Amino acid sequence: MSKRQANREEIFSRILEAAEIEFGLKGFGGASLQHIAERAGLPKPNIVYYFQSKANLYKQVLNNIADSWNDLFDKATVEDDPATVLDSFIRTKLRQSFESGRSSRIFAQEVIQGAQHIGDYLKEDLRPWFESRTAVIEGWIAAGKMRRVDPVALIFMIWSTTQHYADFESQILALTGAEGYDESDLIRVGDTLSDVILRGCGLQPLHRA
Repeated sequence: MSKRQANREEIFSRILEAAEIEFGLKGFGGASLQHIAERAGLPKPNIVYYFQSKANLYKQVLNNIADSWNDLFDKATVEDDPATVLDSFIRTKLRQSFESGRSSRIFAQEVIQGAQHIGDYLKEDLRPWFESRTAVIEGWIAAGKMRRVDPVALIFMIWSTTQHYADFESQILALTGAEGYDESDLIRVGDTLSDVILRGCGLQPLHRA
């Protein structure tokens, strides 16, 4: 990568990071390109140059969030062991919710409001990915590697149980009296979710030291 390309990548990343913080704090309506530029330490014209509009920048933030969630499961094939893949998928998604809760809340709020900014992405990009992943689960079932379950419901279950810890963080902390999440919470919750979901799929939970 040339120095110029590296500089462009660095600016691009700074803008996206600042935008995620701004959208997380103020929502799409309350955020402004000027405030995002100030947070990124860049002139506003730089933001316009890279993204043209607030809507385009918001879409890019949302797309990046969705893509980052499913990277691990994206590599799974019918030849893989479903217990290993699902356990890793659950724990990775849970860690993302613990460590990057703001991202999940931004995405959840967009969907709750009708997904008006990412409707095309959901249909044109995420749906084909989703269908390919349900096909992998169907392949595991057909090969006798796991019991028959509804692949669609299974993926939704993993998403919902892991993202709950981000989207409803305030409620969870209020009910448990905790001040935040730590590594022991990640292990405890991950063990429980993985155990319940894997057993429901007829799989042997993986033992973690």
